[in-house]
Amino acid sequence: QKRYERGVYRYLCLPQVVAVYGTLSDLLSVASNKLGIKATSVYNGKGGLIDDIALIRDDDVLFVCEGEPFIDPQTDGRPHEELTGSHTDWLTLNVGGRYFTTTRSTLVNKEPDSMLAHMFKDKDAWGNKQDHRGAFLIDRSPEYFEPILNYLRHGQLIVNDGINLLGVLEEARFFGIDSLIEHLEIAIKNSQPAEDHSPISRKEFVRFLLATPTKSELRCQGLNFSGADLSRLDLRYINFKMANLSRCNLAHANLCCANLERADLSGSVLDCANLQGVKMLCSNAEGASLKGCNFEDPSGLKANLEGANLKGVDMEGSQMTGINLRVATLKNAKLKNCNLRGATLAGTDLENCDLSGCDLQEANLRGSNVKGAIFEEMLTPLHMSQSVR
Repeated sequence: QKRYERGVYRYLCLPQVVAVYGTLSDLLSVASNKLGIKATSVYNGKGGLIDDIALIRDDDVLFVCEGEPFIDPQTDGRPHEELTGSHTDWLTLNVGGRYFTTTRSTLVNKEPDSMLAHMFKDKDAWGNKQDHRGAFLIDRSPEYFEPILNYLRHGQLIVNDGINLLGVLEEARFFGIDSLIEHLEIAIKNSQPAEDHSPISRKEFVRFLLATPTKSELRCQGLNFSGADLSRLDLRYINFKMANLSRCNLAHANLCCANLERADLSGSVLDCANLQGVKMLCSNAEGASLKGCNFEDPSGLKANLEGANLKGVDMEGSQMTGINLRVATLKNAKLKNCNLRGATLAGTDLENCDLSGCDLQEANLRGSNVKGAIFEEMLTPLHMSQSVR
């Protein structure tokens, strides 16, 4: 507390920590007892008169007096006229080669703890460099500084078209304009387009394909194609890893060597598709139709469907020589008349599968589950060496 009596200032260095409760009158009564004065007014640290105890925050430092006006302890007793006079003189800033004219109070009053306030609160406190015209040199971007200066002038965030808000945000952080930082973060968030999770249409994807050089790797990882008609398209070597291809029409599509690892193909139609050398590790194709597909690569590159979920798929008549279906789930699948010569079916769940008419010569069925599977009219009978359960 600082009190003014008989033309001199008298300091009372009596800091006290008190519990704030009840009404403002209760607080004044407690303060009077603690400080030995007749407290009549309460101010916050910036000189704001408090007339409602609800305005007091937990970390506020309060000043009480016996009725005299608030005097900021930071001023060291200097007359008010001297202080305000030093804060209202005009000055010019040279920011990155562009000149701005403003008052010292504009740079100081709005954000008293900012870098700008510390630079210009006292004349020559920072030894600010000046150019030949006497303007104070600041090596920052002028286009990002202008919105900050206007904010200090009138408290509103106004940014011209074409100005990157991220650049203004970085300047606000550099100069320590804390109250502006929050405004900018909200503005940046609101300016971002809403995430579009809608599926990609055939028209959009074809345009994308035509704009991509044939030798470039096309990455469609994680994209949403749900329900799209991609039939008869050339999709060779495209990366569809973890993409959503559920309920897609991929009939007669060329998916040679495509990466469909962990992709969602549930309910999709891939009838007569070219799947030579395709990678479908751990993919989900439950309920999909793959009738008449070609997985057989003459060059020897094997299709890999290891760990895939193929429950209830219809793969009737598909060419799957040498295919890798290790530990895949084919429960209730239709594999009638499929060519599974040399296929890896170790640990595969073939429960209730229709394998009638299949060619399983040299197929590895070790550890597979064939409970309830149908083997009638099988082209190559199972041998005892092929351990099944």
